[in-house]
Amino acid sequence: MTEYILASQSPRRKQLLGNLVESFLTINPDIQEVQDPDEAPVEYVIRIAKEKALAVVHKISPDRERDWIILAADTIVVAGDKILGKPLDEADAIRILAELRGKCHYVYSGIVVYDLSQEALRTNAVCSEVLMREYTDKEIKEYVASGDPLDKAGAYAIQNPSFNPAPDFQDCFANVMGLPLCHLSLLLREVGGNAYEDVADRCQDCINYQCPIYASILNPAGGQV
Repeated sequence: MTEYILASQSPRRKQLLGNLVESFLTINPDIQEVQDPDEAPVEYVIRIAKEKALAVVHKISPDRERDWIILAADTIVVAGDKILGKPLDEADAIRILAELRGKCHYVYSGIVVYDLSQEALRTNAVCSEVLMREYTDKEIKEYVASGDPLDKAGAYAIQNPSFNPAPDFQDCFANVMGLPLCHLSLLLREVGGNAYEDVADRCQDCINYQCPIYASILNPAGGQV
């Protein structure tokens, strides 16, 4: 019997993963996330996602009746040559949002699927370009005062309906939220996992977003998805 484990305690990743597999456990990998000198963003997110998956392996009790598949992800916000982490406090959140205002930045997710029974590990990196709107200083202060940005990389949630930081976004919305489901489903199927066939429909319904790119991800050769 296959059991899935999400190597995360993120409520957003939990919400999203429910649209890919029927049931799963969650385990906090509890690792340090520090970028190595001269490490490129894409290399960093893949390495951290791998470390999360491997950390969870050591927390699982051996069970011959289960085939464990671990799912892990790491997501970062990159502006120019800087990785923007979670804000230190409200003042830092205000600074970050002012820096991002009216500009494009990139969100990278490293994703990992690790099938323990086969010792098969698959990885991928997903990148989305995000253009922030020209929100006002007053809007920044009101949004920061709500507390929503304080636990998020880049100091924003793209799905926040009142702040609505990137209304013209045309890429993988789930990636910016922290778990690109269509990309993850492809990795899962490579190791024989049982993902929902209608993952794209489920994802769009869950996040209320009409995705313009899911077909090209799930079936890059064209034709029916």
